[in-house]
Amino acid sequence: MKPWTLVELSKLGLGNETVVQLRTLELPVDYREAKRRVTGIWEDHQPQLVVHVGMDTAAKAIILEQSGKNQGYRDADIRGFWPEGGVCLPGSPDVLESGVCMKAVCKRVAVEGVDVIFSRDAGRYVCDYTYYLSLHHGKGCAALIHVPPLWRGLPASLLGRALKVVIQEMLEEVGKPKHKAQFEENSTMVLPAKGN
Repeated sequence: MKPWTLVELSKLGLGNETVVQLRTLELPVDYREAKRRVTGIWEDHQPQLVVHVGMDTAAKAIILEQSGKNQGYRDADIRGFWPEGGVCLPGSPDVLESGVCMKAVCKRVAVEGVDVIFSRDAGRYVCDYTYYLSLHHGKGCAALIHVPPLWRGLPASLLGRALKVVIQEMLEEVGKPKHKAQFEENSTMVLPAKGN
C-alpha cells in the first residue's frame, strides 16, 4: 500500500474519544520480512488489536477480510521467495478467523463515496500470509483491510477517512463482551460488570 494513505490516517488519528495508540508501519511485499516484523509487533508491543491494510489492485471497494489461510502460497514475493511447501506455519490450522466480526462491522460502516464489503478469501499472497501470522500470534486479535488503488474518485484523504471509520467500528466490535462459556456440572460463569 502506498504510504500516503498511512500518512493520511496518521494525521486523522482515531478521534479523541478513542483511547488507543495508533502506530503505522509499512511492511514490504516480502514473506520473510513480513514474518519477522509481525512476530516483532506481537512480541515487543503486545497490542490488543493489529489492523493490517493492504492494497488489492483489482478491488473497487474496501474489503474486510474475516479469515487468514495457512496454505496455498505459490506466488513469489518481490524478492522471488515463497514459503516452503506454500505453507505459512507448518502444523497449524488451515484457517484462522479474526475475533472481529467483519460482517457486523461491514453492516455498520457508512462512508459516502466508498463501498465496504466482506470477504473470507484474502488471496494467498503476502497480505494473507501476514494476516495469518498475526491471527496466530494475536490469538485472533487482528484484522485485514484490503483497499483499492487511489484514483481521482478515491483520493488519499477519502480513503484515510474511510479507514478511520472502519477501524473505529472494529474497535467497537472488539470492545463488545463475548459471553461464551462451557457449562459443566458445578460450573460458574463470570461475566464482566457493565462499564468494564
